[in-house]
Amino acid sequence: MDLGELVAIDVHTHAEVSADGHSSLSPELLGASAGYFKAHGHRQPTIPEMAAYYRERRMAAVVFTVDAEHATGHPRIANEEIAAACAEHDDVLIPFASVDPWKGRAGAREARRLVERHGVRGFKFHPSLQGFAPDDPMAYPLYEAIEELGVPAVFHTGQTGIGAGVPGGGGIRLKYSNPMLVDDVAVDFPELRIILAHPSFPWQDEALAVATHKPYVHIDLSGWSPKYFPPQLVRYANSLLKDKVLFGSDYPVITPDRWLADFEKLEIKPEVRPRILKHNAAKLLGLAGNTAETTAGTADGKR
Repeated sequence: MDLGELVAIDVHTHAEVSADGHSSLSPELLGASAGYFKAHGHRQPTIPEMAAYYRERRMAAVVFTVDAEHATGHPRIANEEIAAACAEHDDVLIPFASVDPWKGRAGAREARRLVERHGVRGFKFHPSLQGFAPDDPMAYPLYEAIEELGVPAVFHTGQTGIGAGVPGGGGIRLKYSNPMLVDDVAVDFPELRIILAHPSFPWQDEALAVATHKPYVHIDLSGWSPKYFPPQLVRYANSLLKDKVLFGSDYPVITPDRWLADFEKLEIKPEVRPRILKHNAAKLLGLAGNTAETTAGTADGKR
């Protein structure tokens, strides 16, 4: 991956369909998500199609699914398939995995295997979809493994389009996605690199508090058009969190084209834009070494 040739790194994209056509969500939940994002009729791109899409735009993308089989009964897309497909397009795709925390120590063993044998670079959790509180000790063996492996963990935070409008929300409980529950994880696993995904409505201030207080907690900006970002999020991204905020789209339900067009109109300082779009992610993901740090550090003439 040639970082110098990339214009951005999208840290939040979804593998929605496997090579054999298996969807990452049940038809009911997938339809609810599409309705929430006004994305009815959108195609579920394959991973090779995602690679072509991002290559055309000179961007890299983190790719993952969500393993929520315990809570939903719907089989996941295999992490190994995603890792192998991303490896075939490693100029633009970065594989993350998802392991259901209900698997306990078996899940921790799987996480180690995925990193050590399949080149996985991080893990995704969706507490509301997976039906667990992030601070539940049953997930701690998995966090311990991820921390020891030295790769990031992404936690969905805030409201979700999955289950929106379905009676009972499709069984999905929003309370599990309060970022304050991840604060306990950051305390108990102080070396774990954490990404709080999305503007965390209705807990935006909580997310900002956790990210400013815990040195290894970051925020990605996926799932919302930037024109809807809360003003306090923009203010912190421009100042206290300028090195900890990351570009993410939520592709395919939100495209990077739409996101970047709206981001261009946002009042972000010129020296902060490249940090958000590329350099912060490159440093967190270990893609750049000194090159990214130097570029990010000198963007505003400081080092």
